[in-house]
Amino acid sequence: MDVNRFFLALLTLTIYSCKDATNESDTIQFDQPLKVEVMGYSDDIMEPFLSRGGDTLFFNNSNDPSVNTNLHFAVKVDDLKFTYIGEVRFANTPYLDGVPSVDNSNRFFFVSTRSYGQSLSTIYCGIFRKDSLTNVELVQSISKNMSGWVNFDAEISRDGNYLFFVDGRFDENGGPYEADFYLAKKENGALKRVLDNSTFINVNTSALEYAACLSSNMLELYFTRVSVPFSATSEPQIFVAIRSSNNTPFGKPYKINSISGFVEAPTISPDNRMIYYHKKEGGKYVLYMVRKSE
Repeated sequence: MDVNRFFLALLTLTIYSCKDATNESDTIQFDQPLKVEVMGYSDDIMEPFLSRGGDTLFFNNSNDPSVNTNLHFAVKVDDLKFTYIGEVRFANTPYLDGVPSVDNSNRFFFVSTRSYGQSLSTIYCGIFRKDSLTNVELVQSISKNMSGWVNFDAEISRDGNYLFFVDGRFDENGGPYEADFYLAKKENGALKRVLDNSTFINVNTSALEYAACLSSNMLELYFTRVSVPFSATSEPQIFVAIRSSNNTPFGKPYKINSISGFVEAPTISPDNRMIYYHKKEGGKYVLYMVRKSE
């Protein structure tokens, strides 16, 4: 997401080792990006998430503080066309609601600032059916429960057993000053923050890392990285890190060179062949797709 705008919106509510995947033979190659059309929708498209079946695209509109950021969805026509359906019913509030992801059981996870001032937490989930969200509740045991720290991005794994999320730090003067990945694992039916963060030992840096996207086998991690301090001239880029098994850390990330410009928030197709993402183009956020090279 456009982290600068996200934090400006949030500030109005409160103040509050592994294989190096660097050799050409080890890297995943991609073709040139193609623009994607969401028919019947003309607003900003941010934080895209392609459903596990690949037939539904979830996203939010702009997270600029001047607008009401809400969750939306569209249905697939083909790889480069979707038809807009509308907002996700019973998911949205007057606060920021965005960053959708869904597991195989239709458990719908998203970020909302609706209770941050009281709970210091922002990750919610519910059950998505047809066009609506039910049983919406706060996901416990994720937040650091410290004022100024915010989980502003998260993605649930396909099986619902892992949540990849971000801790971001800011203060009354702005931010973010830090943003790194952390992991929550399901234990006794509930997701709980994992204390050992070695999964991301090669991924987290002094730059900002956010907007995780997992391949279906959890061996590929796509994400956004941007240098700090974040400013209006910062240009986020999309990276990928790979690993050999789910029990090992991800390797050293590398930038996807065919994706350029102000780009964020990758999401992957069920067959792991296409990456969708949003791009800032002429002051507006639009949707693009890139295929892995054959």
